Amino acid sequence: MTTRTVALTLNAGSSSLKFGLFDIAAGPVEMASGLVESIGGQPRLRAEFGAAAAPVTRDLTGAEAADHHGALATALDVLRAQFPEARAGVVGHRVVHGGPGFTEPVEITPSVMAELRRLSPFAPIHQPHNLAGIEAAQAAFPEAMQVACFDTAFHRSHPKVNDVFALPREYYDKGVRRYGFHGLSYDYISGELARIAPLIHDGRVIVAHLGNGASMCGMVGGRSIASTMGFTALDGLPMGTRTGQIDPGVIFYLVQQEGLSIDEVRQLFYTKSGLLGLSGLSNDMRTLEAAGTVEANEAIDYFVFRIRRELGGLAAALGGLDALVFCGGIGENSRLIRERVCEDMAWIGLELDRERNTRNDTVISTDMSRARIMVVPTNEELVIARAARRLSAAPA
Repeated sequence: MTTRTVALTLNAGSSSLKFGLFDIAAGPVEMASGLVESIGGQPRLRAEFGAAAAPVTRDLTGAEAADHHGALATALDVLRAQFPEARAGVVGHRVVHGGPGFTEPVEITPSVMAELRRLSPFAPIHQPHNLAGIEAAQAAFPEAMQVACFDTAFHRSHPKVNDVFALPREYYDKGVRRYGFHGLSYDYISGELARIAPLIHDGRVIVAHLGNGASMCGMVGGRSIASTMGFTALDGLPMGTRTGQIDPGVIFYLVQQEGLSIDEVRQLFYTKSGLLGLSGLSNDMRTLEAAGTVEANEAIDYFVFRIRRELGGLAAALGGLDALVFCGGIGENSRLIRERVCEDMAWIGLELDRERNTRNDTVISTDMSRARIMVVPTNEELVIARAARRLSAAPA
């Protein structure tokens, strides 16, 4: 059987493993994508193969996905059954935190791995799971090149005024600064705008990546100027289970008056707050939109309010606005959220066309809107695959 070298992409979360398979001979071209979710609990696998075969969806046993190593092995079994000729020559990984030093994708060497472990306290909820995915891939493909792609790298073009906190200067030198996240998504959107709307790409654009994790980024000429997330992926907009922006004094109160430990506060802020905490129902926007309860509606109201507030702030940082782009699970699919965010925003140049919004068109602004409103599906896996292809083809 003739083999062909492919790229595998991995995005490891706390209890999930998102994967993709790409033909990198002339592309990259996606061959398959999928997700193993609820790792360590009641795991479930979903995989799609485009036109090559029917999708696969099945519940897994606990033994098949007890940890990231098991989840990867199970995903690989599914991929190998469909593509027996494929050989993974390079594996690309999403890594949430690259610190101030990693400004572009890199091959993962022992020294790089050591630095990524050192950065784990900067992203305690994400980084350890990213590293677990890397370790699982290294064990499964010891001969393959492993490539790290960083969510923080896209934002390293920030001016210092957007990176620094008003702390004694020594802490900035120690790495306590605003990093910004969702950089792989913003990188993709920037590239897509350059392809489909070059004049918009060259102007002042705010991208709203709205999903279970949510943030916004202000770009000029396709480069990040300001973003809503800061030192960690906890800051900025409220998210599915994360607080978003919060007065640091709340931490002091919870520790001193409520008796919570720092670990309990971290758990509260990361996993029990956001849309879930406000609604008391769910972190899923689809569930909240359908619920109609007072609490669900208040959670939606707060989510929209914070987006609109950040929209105004980012427009000020950019010196104006030429386009607003929605992406992410909520941004790409929730007509209600897009409509409410853009309501009465003509003062900033945004006028929504409700029919276009309902149809989920790429451009959903009116013809008279001074700033364009767009919906552009993001593709972080393709960004990873492109980087994996580029580095694997580079001369040694």
